[in-house]
Amino acid sequence: MTPAPDNAPYDIAVIGGGVNGAGIARDAAGRGAKVLLLEARDLASGTSSASTKLVHGGLRYLEYYEFALVREALQEREKLWAIAPHIIWPMRFILPHEDGQRPRWMLRAGLFLYDTIGGRRTLPGTASVRLRQHEAGAPLEDRLTHAFEYSDLWVDDARLVALNAVDARERGADIRLHTPVTSARRENGLWRIETEGEHGDETFTSRAIVNAGGPAANDVDRLAGITPAHGLRRVRGSHIVVPKLFDHPYAYLLQQPDTRIVFAIPYENDFTLIGTTDADHDGSLGDVHIDGEETDYLITAANRAFERDLTRDDIAWTYAGVRALVDDGSGRPEAATRGYKLPLSDESEGAPILSVYGGKITSYRHLAEAAVDALAPRLDALKGGHWTAKAALPGGDFAPTTQPEFIADLHARYPFLGLDQATRIARAYGTRAEWWLEDATDWDDLGQRFGAGLTEAEIAYMQEAEWARTADDVLWRRSKLGLHMSDTQRAAVRAFLDG
Repeated sequence: MTPAPDNAPYDIAVIGGGVNGAGIARDAAGRGAKVLLLEARDLASGTSSASTKLVHGGLRYLEYYEFALVREALQEREKLWAIAPHIIWPMRFILPHEDGQRPRWMLRAGLFLYDTIGGRRTLPGTASVRLRQHEAGAPLEDRLTHAFEYSDLWVDDARLVALNAVDARERGADIRLHTPVTSARRENGLWRIETEGEHGDETFTSRAIVNAGGPAANDVDRLAGITPAHGLRRVRGSHIVVPKLFDHPYAYLLQQPDTRIVFAIPYENDFTLIGTTDADHDGSLGDVHIDGEETDYLITAANRAFERDLTRDDIAWTYAGVRALVDDGSGRPEAATRGYKLPLSDESEGAPILSVYGGKITSYRHLAEAAVDALAPRLDALKGGHWTAKAALPGGDFAPTTQPEFIADLHARYPFLGLDQATRIARAYGTRAEWWLEDATDWDDLGQRFGAGLTEAEIAYMQEAEWARTADDVLWRRSKLGLHMSDTQRAAVRAFLDG
């Protein structure tokens, strides 16, 4: 439940419910601040549910000499795995070598740096692969004979956001979704923030604002009456999802003739996720979708590598999001920095506002920590030091290397689920799966069944614990079960939620 409001001002009002906003709300609440998070739509309804679903250093950023950025991200990988082992797990990537592209020595050198500069402890290192003797070579075209194998992590991005918000609420934060901010101004030493909430217009006061608006950050700054400290470059990343192209656990990083890279990743058991693109986005942030040129680019990229050729008819789903990159003047979108800036207003201007520009999902926790550190000298309520690197996210209180044993234990307790559903549920909810499975001994105990393993009990948990309201919230953000359902089944979920 959302905490009951009182008349005292909030210490921090975070505007934006993506991964950075939710992470900052969590960190600040855990340091004792009275926190308000305001999001115009649902959690992760924009960029943060439209990533390539990776916690990674960004191997390709080494080419742009972004060594500090890659090092920070690599240092974060195992920290995030440790606090969220249910929604984050290791994945091995195959990087085929191809004549006429980056030479083998360059790939080997880049992967050596990738293995060493981030303090890798648990993840296995790089290995050389002869594709004709490796199971990952079977689906590839015969001309590809050599590759490198390296480690990164997979993440359920939208659930990462939701779990940060859940933890923030459990530490006292007030989470207000579907509550767009209409104005913010300094008044009597505080910020006066006006919103159009579900229950009508509301006004909040806060000692500080964090602008975590993502690609709308410049707009939030202007709404608050300040001049943006940095320009933003809005870059669209699009993905296609197709029936699985291979039946093994490896992912691929595929080099392209234009020097870009495209991932092909096992997705939701039955599919392959292919992405991403880098295209400047000049349209509305409310209508972001893949275009025909991007679709053809991703199909061509896959067809260059895999023996099985795709057409547009193979596409089961597409999604796209707009990244908010600091505008550093780069000519090509893929060359723009993935670093971030956290400008804080001067003390002479009155109540502080800190704006978040840029960033990537892998660095969200460190970014949040840095943002709260920057505000701490201006807010007496912020007490204590860093804590988020060791505190498990909800459901993640088990050792990261024991995920298989955790899944097996859940399956043993609820054998009627079957191994596939036990795996899905364990990887979504972790130790909190039992909060809604409770003492169920068969499917009937979980209420109405909608298909793909979704039940009334799971939807109720999403509603009560994770703010889900619409079919999109349930089927495409809190889960990806919409991929496994028919039109009729998805309509039944929509009717149930609307009823």
